Amino acid sequence: MVEKSKTFKELKMWQRGIEIVKDIYALTKKFPKEELYGLTSQMRRSSISIPSNIAEGFKRSHNKEYKQFLHITQGSLAELETQLIIAKEIGYIKDSELSYIAEKIDHEAKMVASYVNKLK
Repeated sequence: MVEKSKTFKELKMWQRGIEIVKDIYALTKKFPKEELYGLTSQMRRSSISIPSNIAEGFKRSHNKEYKQFLHITQGSLAELETQLIIAKEIGYIKDSELSYIAEKIDHEAKMVASYVNKLK
């Protein structure tokens, strides 16, 4: 059993998720206005889903439920990475911007996977 924090806000993986959200908002702010309801919206929702599912799972009564929310988080991380690749391919972001955020996403995915493995 993983030692339970008093609040989800103490979890490093939640804190990193918030950082990713802030990065995505800053990045998508530069996207063309016609993308507001397209890729911009999708990327923002994917990023918001990361810390949101960590927080919601934390408040669940059973580890099985918590793990399910962490699996959803992993899916959101993969979705966001895919959207970033698309943004790079269509010229909205640079290689360096993709690399910077992709590294954060990869680190977050590893943290979440490690946490899932520790839950019994």
